[in-house]
Amino acid sequence: MAYTLDPELAAVLRALAGRSGPTPPPPKRDDWRALRARGTASMEWMASQLPAFPSGYPLVKAASHTVRSRGGAEILVRWYEKADSAPGSAVVFAHGGGMISGGVDLYDSVVAGYVEATGVPFLSVDYRLAPDGATSTGPVEDVFAALAWLRDRSAEFGVDPRRIAVMGDSAGGGLAAGTAILARDRGVPLARHILLYPMLDDRNLAPDPRLLPYVAWTWDDNWTGWHALLGGAFGTDDVPPAAAPARVASVEGLAPAYVEVGELDIFRAEAVVHAQRLAGAGIPVELHVRGGAVHEFDRLAPASVLARRAMEDRGRVISSL
Repeated sequence: MAYTLDPELAAVLRALAGRSGPTPPPPKRDDWRALRARGTASMEWMASQLPAFPSGYPLVKAASHTVRSRGGAEILVRWYEKADSAPGSAVVFAHGGGMISGGVDLYDSVVAGYVEATGVPFLSVDYRLAPDGATSTGPVEDVFAALAWLRDRSAEFGVDPRRIAVMGDSAGGGLAAGTAILARDRGVPLARHILLYPMLDDRNLAPDPRLLPYVAWTWDDNWTGWHALLGGAFGTDDVPPAAAPARVASVEGLAPAYVEVGELDIFRAEAVVHAQRLAGAGIPVELHVRGGAVHEFDRLAPASVLARRAMEDRGRVISSL
């Protein structure tokens, strides 16, 4: 039985195809600069589908800070807080972008939307991008550094250090999973890890012909992103599990999880396997496979029933912290 694309998503994709004219050729494998440029343009368009920050989120205020990561690198983090809410809990957030693109500015409205909907403050991390900013575990160490920084200042921010979660979408979902691994291994309590269509497995390189008609982030793109991050270790047994969380030997002791992925996403299998491993280890996990959904479905069609249902589930989990 063939897969079926959600009708509201299909309408958006048709409109985009009609607006942009002939489809340009995809970036060649390993051309991370071209893939970064395409990803940045895509994220700029998706950001334009949401109210602009700050004017569109009058109750949410933001302040930027600098965090020192492992090895001494300084990274930007941005704290978003709703004016009429008492913190208590908090979320450390990592943006998407295939490990090679994206940034805090491009996710302003996304993060502000979560804060406005739930009242839970977020710390968004401008982690270094591969390969020119950082490779291997560099990006995940940046996210962990932001988590440690917030814990160290929990009293200042009005946050209970036992109620901090880590969250991310796409590449950021992979970094959130890697941060959960580092937190476990370094004895840092974590309330939950929230993974949205996460990029977890560098070995996911073989195209699935059943999904080919629906994918925008392709298996060649996946090769490029992972090779940019892992460099010479790519394709070997030397890949650190914190960088590619699907490789972790044991999930015992990881924080409870929320995992969400689209049925028509190349990351579906690795997301489901991660959830299954957690469940098998007795770790509480909530898994959603969104029928008819492609990668980044929520950002492509934020007003769709599919996206609104997903946002309700995410909001419930964030609010429960």
